[in-house]
Amino acid sequence: MSTFEVIIYEKQDGIAYITLNRPHALNAYNIKMRDELYEVLGAIRDDPEVEVVILKGAGEKAFCAGADLTEFLTAPSPVIARQARFARDIWGLFLSIAKPIIAVLHGYVLGSGMEMALCCDIRLASEDARFGLPETGLGIIPAAGGSQTLPRTIGRAAAMEMLLTGRWLTASEALRYKLVNRVVPRPDLLPAAETLARKIKSYDPLVVRYVKQAVTRGLDLTLPEGLALETRLGQQLIAQDKK
Repeated sequence: MSTFEVIIYEKQDGIAYITLNRPHALNAYNIKMRDELYEVLGAIRDDPEVEVVILKGAGEKAFCAGADLTEFLTAPSPVIARQARFARDIWGLFLSIAKPIIAVLHGYVLGSGMEMALCCDIRLASEDARFGLPETGLGIIPAAGGSQTLPRTIGRAAAMEMLLTGRWLTASEALRYKLVNRVVPRPDLLPAAETLARKIKSYDPLVVRYVKQAVTRGLDLTLPEGLALETRLGQQLIAQDKK
């Protein structure tokens, strides 16, 4: 187990567990959490023993209720605070990890918490989960990719409504909009994620990484370009098998 202050990092049988650990503050994302996530995500990216990642929140009330505004918006100035938030590109680091990341979502999933979940590959939610991006009402725009990842996930119209009106989604609405893959009773949430992780881990890790790469990179390409990428990755796998 890790010795971090506001996250818990554990590794077991090829599965890495990251737990956001500020339950007294609804796991709000603060500068300390940013720094610790930056460290652990970099370690996961480079650790050959890790094949799948599970991201979750401590406590009963929230996965993550957004950024800690007492740090990010009440520093010497909002501009300086936002620069501090950008100083380490957590979101880019999330997206750079070739291994599948499963988000385990309960309670409040708001602001930075929702943006963090959108950087994951599979999202499981409990029935009590509530999703929202309240930044517009705070006089700011999403600063961690929400304006880009949300429409790519649920479509332009639904994303615009959430972003412009501050609408929250229930777990059942999130499932209908395909924001999450599955909704399960709260006691089944982590076991369901672990079952998925073990299933993924049973496959060749190189194949899994190539599949993720084909999908994530291919979404930003034209169909012919995406098919060419798929062919190249398939050929690379065959070449690996011949070594």
